[in-house]
Amino acid sequence: MDHRQDQLCSWLTDQFITLGQPAAAEAPLSPVSGDASFRRYFRLNAGGASWIAVDAPPDKENSAPFVEIAGRLADAGLRVPKVHAYDLQQGFMLLDDLGDTLYRQLITAHNGEQYMGEFMPVLQRLATAVSTDGLPLYSEALLQREMDEFPDWYLGHHTGVQFDERERQQWQAFCRLLLDAAAEQPQVFVHRDFMSSNLMRTPGGEVGVIDFQDAVVGPLAYDFASLVWDRYLSWPRPQLEQWMEQARQAIGVEVSPQQWQRWCDWTGLQRNLKIVGRFARLCYRDDKPAYLELLPRFIGFVRDVLARYEEFAPYREMLERRL
Repeated sequence: MDHRQDQLCSWLTDQFITLGQPAAAEAPLSPVSGDASFRRYFRLNAGGASWIAVDAPPDKENSAPFVEIAGRLADAGLRVPKVHAYDLQQGFMLLDDLGDTLYRQLITAHNGEQYMGEFMPVLQRLATAVSTDGLPLYSEALLQREMDEFPDWYLGHHTGVQFDERERQQWQAFCRLLLDAAAEQPQVFVHRDFMSSNLMRTPGGEVGVIDFQDAVVGPLAYDFASLVWDRYLSWPRPQLEQWMEQARQAIGVEVSPQQWQRWCDWTGLQRNLKIVGRFARLCYRDDKPAYLELLPRFIGFVRDVLARYEEFAPYREMLERRL
């Protein structure tokens, strides 16, 4: 990876010359916290500005969607990192810097209302103003593959107790309910990880959106569900329902509050089952055991929604036994 950093520095030298800032080529790189991918981020201060350099090995990461979707979001009036230069073959990008402050550092159990109010206009623009032309679909097959990470990784690798044949059939019938709920919603731009660790409070006080490269066209409630069923905080049910209604009005969803709440709950259930499986995968496949510490919160989310709908009664005991 040191060789990659040397290549990145050489590439940055050329880019800064092109941008008319040759002196910036000598600026040292400082590592910035990364994410669950193979991407690495570096900060450099040069030419009176702060920049972010990205190393995304092309054999492991495809940077083309990031570049393309950044343009879509900027065109919709959203604050995202501007891509000043990129090289897809080498896997390098030069971005502007949105700062150091993630909303996950700001939100507490006592101030959620303030920050959720800041996020509602962003949710509205994501759902109504971002072009979806040519984006991949959040297809039934993809939603199913995500849910199947629960039996494949959480059960198969973490608990070691797989579904038997009868339970496998029940699982498929249960998944069918969630797939149908996703399909009946308006299909819009979906960030897929719209949560406090991917939202930044910029120095100018704007909400900056990052980590959007996996965006798809999918169910309207998905980004809201990502936001409120968070890995760092659990919110009381009355608070969740208040935010559900706030989001319904902000986005302009033309369904009843009860139907919107059902979409939020069921979409969140699909996502949270995926996350339980995904975190087990990150531990056992990718050697990132810290993700296991987050499992109890998401298992709690799943249990809560399972108990709220009679449609889940035939599957509740089977799932409860496996969680």
